[in-house]
This record gives sequence, C-alpha cells and structure tokens, in this order.
Amino acid sequence: MWLWHVGGSDRLPAGLQAAIDAAIGHLWYSPISVWEIGMLHARGRVSLEGGPRAWLEKALARFPLEEAALTREVALRSSELDLGHRDPADHVLAATALVHGLTLVTLDERLRGAGWLPTRSE
Repeated sequence: MWLWHVGGSDRLPAGLQAAIDAAIGHLWYSPISVWEIGMLHARGRVSLEGGPRAWLEKALARFPLEEAALTREVALRSSELDLGHRDPADHVLAATALVHGLTLVTLDERLRGAGWLPTRSE
C-alpha cells in the first residue's frame, strides 16, 4: 500500500488514498515492508529510481511515517499466528499490527479474512 501510495498507483482505492492522506502524521510502517519492496525491486517486479535505499529516503522525506519496531515480541507473536497460509512476511505484518496496536492497511484477502486482525481496505 505504501509503495502504491507514494507512486500514485491506481491500484489504491480512492477512498483509501484519501484516508491515508488525512492520517499523515499518524501512520506507521513495518521494516518487513522495506524488505518486501527491496525484494520486488531485486526481482524486477518494480523499478525504484536509484534503487531501494534511495527510493526509501525520498519516500520518507515526501511521506513521513513512523517505524513500528520489529521486536522480539513481534517475532514471537508472528510464529504463533494462524493465518491459514505460511507467508512469513504476512505473519510479521499481522504481528506488528497486533503488538503495536495498529490497523493494517491491506487489500490482501488472506489478511483481511483474519477476523481477529484489525485491517482497513477502503
């Protein structure tokens, strides 16, 4: 979602775009999202001007977010979750939201389908 928002992608629903814009100053990201963006770039699935490091610096300067720490509790909680699939990044994202008391903004049906996980998609 972060990548889509910063890049102005039409994949991001307009209502969610507006909600994100209205919440500036109260938004967080997980370090696992940085890893995922870097992996997408490395695999040629996205092109980031200057590479992931330069993109991240520009993105955070333009659209500041707080970093939700990848703590021991997040790591432990991620291994305890039952999401119905084994994607480790999804487990870390879900655990990060739970441990830090955040709402996960996602269009991923598998994450949205976890009734115990606070999500937002619109």
